[in-house]
Amino acid sequence: MNLFHCGRLATIPPKLVNEEGDLFVLRPLAHVSEAYCAQFAKAMAYPIIPCDWCDLCGSQDGVQRQQVKPILDDWEARSPGRRKIIFRALCNAQPPHLLDRRLFDFAGPALANFVSRPDAPDENA
Repeated sequence: MNLFHCGRLATIPPKLVNEEGDLFVLRPLAHVSEAYCAQFAKAMAYPIIPCDWCDLCGSQDGVQRQQVKPILDDWEARSPGRRKIIFRALCNAQPPHLLDRRLFDFAGPALANFVSRPDAPDENA
């Protein structure tokens, strides 16, 4: 969603620590596909609970997730495994191969400009 709608390469990791460092957000099913979850829920006969009372899960009409899902579904149908590759790419970022101007001075002509800048903000801090 960040890639398509926010112009940044970012995701919520399976374990996210807030900026204060006193709260964890855990996503225990981050590595489980939606199709597998649906198959498991059907096998277990879990009831489907409509959530038209909230705006968190993306099931409402007109939300961005509903716009992107058919694009990814079509791509997955034509190239099976595409979602896994996208997920794996987010787990295997190569900062020197990205166009992040906070990390590299791409405007400068010297080769030395492609060395990681010490004044770049630490994304992991």
